[in-house]
Amino acid sequence: MTTGTLAPVKALIGRKLGMTQVWDEDGMLIPVTVVEVDKNVVTDVRTQDRDGYAAVQLGFGKMDERKVTKPMAGHFAKSGVEPRRHLAEVRTTDAETYELGQELGADTFEAGSLVDVSGNTKGKGFAGVMKRHGFQGVSSSHGSHRNHRKPGSIGACATPGRVFKGLNMAGRMGGERRTIMNLKVQAVDADKGLVVVTGAIPGPKGGIVMIRSAVKGD
Repeated sequence: MTTGTLAPVKALIGRKLGMTQVWDEDGMLIPVTVVEVDKNVVTDVRTQDRDGYAAVQLGFGKMDERKVTKPMAGHFAKSGVEPRRHLAEVRTTDAETYELGQELGADTFEAGSLVDVSGNTKGKGFAGVMKRHGFQGVSSSHGSHRNHRKPGSIGACATPGRVFKGLNMAGRMGGERRTIMNLKVQAVDADKGLVVVTGAIPGPKGGIVMIRSAVKGD
């Protein structure tokens, strides 16, 4: 997972714990998502001279050393950090300010700041056209037989004699990379390693997400 930008970027990898709700100072009920970021660690620093671009590689989630491949074990040993299960690179112009082994916590972000959250959406398996694309379906009475949820005609005939690519049909649904932009950080608990973000974010409970500075935010 790699992100690009032309400005300094703050980012953390975390685990989605679930949703709840809080009251703001105006008495409004706000739906929020709680993300556990614990301690992210800097596992590598990319430089313009050595790698051709500036970026920081973050690691999240401890991993049993017996399950680490030899190439990755050498990478972690070179960085002087314990193995991490999840790695991500974030391009930023201030990469040189980070150090190998540096730990980043929830206090990386401040309450009120805007962030973008990326993650993999919930996998739905193989789905039909009504669930996947919102097709209306066929009437359930008056001689329509048992084709209520079928897609119907797909429009091909002697010309063009084939089905166009990209036609809405049944298929695998979900499990795709999505980014929700300009979400407000509602609260930060540095002691517990929690970041509370306004609104919903991609993925199921326990899914891995990345929180980073908003690209389009102020």
